[in-house]
Amino acid sequence: MRIALLLLWVLVATALLLPLLRRALAPPRHRPAALRDELVKDPVCQTYVVRSRAVRALARGEPVYFCSDDCARRYAAQLGG
Repeated sequence: MRIALLLLWVLVATALLLPLLRRALAPPRHRPAALRDELVKDPVCQTYVVRSRAVRALARGEPVYFCSDDCARRYAAQLGG
């Protein structure tokens, strides 16, 4: 009877700890570089903004980041005029 209880306890403990052990031993997951939060500089007002929250526009095929829609409009006006 004791052996059966001990075996049952070991099975339950293994079932509970195995997912934790797998997660701990798994290689770390990295986000793609484009999704990492890094600071980008607004070319209009020179403010640094977190990339994931910045307003993004394309200028000459390259992405340009702004702190607001207003700065993006001002930048477009500067390029156009």
